[in-house]
Amino acid sequence: MEPKKPRRGALPGVQGQLMLAMGLTTFVTLALVWVLITYWLEPQYTRTLHASLENRMEAIAARIDGSETEVSRREFGMLFLNEAFWDSLTADIESGALNMDGTCVDISDATCRNVQYYESLYPCVLHESSGAFGGSGMFTRDTVTAMRLRQLLFNQGTLYETVEAGGNRQMLVGCLTADGRYAVIVSANLAQITTAAGVLRGILPPVALLLVVINLLFAAVFSRWFTKPLHRLAAGAREIAGGNYDVHIPEARQDEVGLLAREFNHMAGEVKRSAELEREILANVSHDLRTPLTLIKGYAETVRDLSGTDDAKRTEQCNIIMDETDRLSALVNSVMELSKVSSGAMRPNPVDFDMSQLCFEVAGRYDALCEQNGWTLRLEADHACPVSADPGMMERVLHNLLGNATQHLGPDGVFVLRAIPMAGGGCRVEVEDHGPGIPPEELPHLFDRYYRARKDAGRPGTGLGLSITKAILQQHGFAFGVDSAVGHGSVFWFEMSAPGAAPAPRA
Repeated sequence: MEPKKPRRGALPGVQGQLMLAMGLTTFVTLALVWVLITYWLEPQYTRTLHASLENRMEAIAARIDGSETEVSRREFGMLFLNEAFWDSLTADIESGALNMDGTCVDISDATCRNVQYYESLYPCVLHESSGAFGGSGMFTRDTVTAMRLRQLLFNQGTLYETVEAGGNRQMLVGCLTADGRYAVIVSANLAQITTAAGVLRGILPPVALLLVVINLLFAAVFSRWFTKPLHRLAAGAREIAGGNYDVHIPEARQDEVGLLAREFNHMAGEVKRSAELEREILANVSHDLRTPLTLIKGYAETVRDLSGTDDAKRTEQCNIIMDETDRLSALVNSVMELSKVSSGAMRPNPVDFDMSQLCFEVAGRYDALCEQNGWTLRLEADHACPVSADPGMMERVLHNLLGNATQHLGPDGVFVLRAIPMAGGGCRVEVEDHGPGIPPEELPHLFDRYYRARKDAGRPGTGLGLSITKAILQQHGFAFGVDSAVGHGSVFWFEMSAPGAAPAPRA
């Protein structure tokens, strides 16, 4: 059968979906990167730089506040510096004890004129200096911009400004010393992060295109590898649909796809077993039906043609017809019951009850049969056995096992029904006969449909009683089995769960 084509408008196959998912993931990731570069990178860098400049500014102000002598003074317009203090501060900056790399430090007094500076920027909007670190070369200390910012700092007490001149952007932070005599301004260049963000935004489109192409190629290869076992499963399903049940999918993978392959193979095995069982049932039922139907037809013709005036012969032949009809009816009923139980159409309805009481009631129904045939059914159910199960189904199990025992009685004519309370709760039920026993090679097949031991050939029955018993006990989740030895009889048993307990493992 040809596989169905996907409907128009349906989703693409798994391979297409994987490629689509990979492409969308790449697109979303790159869009997120673009958003981070545009809206997060520069602001985050600005916040980090601001905090770093504040720490450096406070370190310089703390050194000035901590000096025990004046760091500078002005007399008649002349500036006099405390050389020991400034030499010590310069030495700490140059050694890295005070890290001022990449910054400009401007220190001024209340006149808004510069006292000292440390330049590690080029160009610098404050000093317009091209000098080396520490202050040598051509520079202008008191530029218009510097004077304006110092005045603003003395008026406000703090300073946080971004200044741009000649394409150069600098962040400036400032504070006053504790006595308010000196203003400390520290600045750093912002052009680097702006340039870096612009470069990243510029290279992002070609990189994005390259990544999309690479990811789509990878997705195509990966999806082809991923969907290959799925195509095998689809082909296997078509084989099974066509009647070929000898399908096996490789199970090399250890992931969910491998698990799916193992489950598919298990399903194929079960379908094959079911098909073989169906053929077996049809063959056995056809064989079992043929004999009673032939007898019914033959004796009916005899009654019609030959024994119409012989009452005794007619009665005998009619009795045979009735017996064969009963046998045929029992076979059909057993097949129907087995089909319902095995297919799940007949489900158990568990309730709490005393299994010992049920054994007592079932055993009582065999009194007349035992008296008629000289048999003895010994009941050993002296203790209460609370269980949870479907009483009607359990009654059917008891009848099947007891009926099977009556076909294998020993010379003493005794068979036993026991209900034994288990230590952990629940009940073990045993049906024992003293017959010839069952050979070990036949024990695994006793509960199979239509199986009959060689010694049972020709005995009455449909051959389905133990199969029905097995199906009922499996539906309840009860353990069951048979213990037997040739010449010592057999014991068929099953174990039932206590109310509220989990069922025992299936046999």
